[in-house]
Amino acid sequence: MDSGTLQNPELDRLVAELQQRSTEQIPAIGNYFAERAARGDVADPNALDADAETFLADKLIALEHDKALLCHRLCLAMRARRVVEVGTSHGVSTLYLAQAVCLVTESDGGAGTVVGTEIEPAKAAVAREHFRRAGLQSVIDLRVGDIRATLADLEAPLDLALIDIWPVLARPALEMIAPKLRPGGVVLIDNTEGHRENYRDAFAFIEDPANGLLAQTLPFRAGLEMVVKR
Repeated sequence: MDSGTLQNPELDRLVAELQQRSTEQIPAIGNYFAERAARGDVADPNALDADAETFLADKLIALEHDKALLCHRLCLAMRARRVVEVGTSHGVSTLYLAQAVCLVTESDGGAGTVVGTEIEPAKAAVAREHFRRAGLQSVIDLRVGDIRATLADLEAPLDLALIDIWPVLARPALEMIAPKLRPGGVVLIDNTEGHRENYRDAFAFIEDPANGLLAQTLPFRAGLEMVVKR
């Protein structure tokens, strides 16, 4: 058995297809921002302008397979039933999370949910089509809009959260998720090593003893922060 798969041939083919498309888009994304920087027109990643938003509208920017697979395996290990994903985009990593939740509920009984949030309606529409193709739409609650609204009514206890969004929004997401995270619950935050300074507000929240969190940077490309609620 291939330890790097989801043990579902159809789902494995779908996520491989989406991961390949995402990988193929990376050079164009890098070139776009490099060309803007070269002409002194720097796009702030925390406040993208209309041109950058238009360029990125069809880009998957998917969480890499190895990171997404870790999220999947953690959900299984924790018997996760309530999961949150902040920054759904085209829903690639959502598929890993949702399939794990399905496996848990099929084994243990009861219900489970992955709450996703995406600010771009067009991206959310594409994500929903991917969920339909995978047959996982029934366990995914995709909310469209600003995270300050879409995450405002999360139900506790949460088992696991994945934050893969612009750094400036990581702290607001943590502020809404952490109080509802169960003891032993986990938050994973992508790209914390590659853009550590941009995450300073998120790290300040994590390091505040009042919030009861412990963190470690996992050695993936650009870093993946694992935050545990004590």
